[in-house]
Amino acid sequence: MKRFFLLILSIWHQQLRIYLTVALTGAIIGIFVLAPSYDYIYAREQAADPLSSVEYVLNQIKYLLMGKISHDNFVLIAFYAEIGAMLGLLSLVLYKFIHKRLINIDHLKTELNKDLLSIIEQGEGSHLEFKSSLRWDMVESRTNRSLESVVLKTLAGFLNSHIGGTLLIGVTDEGEIIGLEKDYQTLKKPNQDGFEQTLMTAIATNLGTDLCQFVHILFHVIDDKEVCRLIVSPAPRPVFLELGNAQKFFVRTGGGTRDLNIQEALDYIHSRWKRVK
Repeated sequence: MKRFFLLILSIWHQQLRIYLTVALTGAIIGIFVLAPSYDYIYAREQAADPLSSVEYVLNQIKYLLMGKISHDNFVLIAFYAEIGAMLGLLSLVLYKFIHKRLINIDHLKTELNKDLLSIIEQGEGSHLEFKSSLRWDMVESRTNRSLESVVLKTLAGFLNSHIGGTLLIGVTDEGEIIGLEKDYQTLKKPNQDGFEQTLMTAIATNLGTDLCQFVHILFHVIDDKEVCRLIVSPAPRPVFLELGNAQKFFVRTGGGTRDLNIQEALDYIHSRWKRVK
């Protein structure tokens, strides 16, 4: 566990360095661009010849070294450095937000363009898995809520992967469409809305509310049978699932999902998220 926390701290340290670099760059822009711009405007208002940005900064440095810079000028430069740093950080945050949204949109558009029957014909693989039901036990013909953890395990594996994946509920391992009718009977609200609410509640409770936005739920009707299609985008952080009072870390390997031991999880997390921006 100690090494795990050290790894998380290392990731945070990398992120901190990025933010500090952007803040410093913004501060420099504030000093070399914003402050001289103010001086230029002020000089024009006073009918004086404005200095270039380089001349302005060099003059301020000279005055600072000679101890002749005024308190007002020092405060003004510091103010524009702060403004530049804040603008830089704001730009970084907006870029990260927009970048992630665009990636998610592109991934979703790509998946939506795929026909469901052609997807099923592909068969299960590293980015596609079938589940017969969410909580209806086909073998014992009864409600079995522990089956939800099987679905959550698959979702966790897709979230932890590099490119996400697709989970179909209402389809057997052999690709036979059996529908969601039995699952609906286990819900207080026996329809698509109730099914989606149950799924999202399970994701929020067991994986994290912040991850709901990375799981997109669609319903398809084929031969009068409904199939739930979950399009999962890669998560921006490691995703753990609590099973039996233990935190498990799942990844996709081939056509299945397996949990990694501590050492494997640490190595995977370092490789998967070390470059997350």
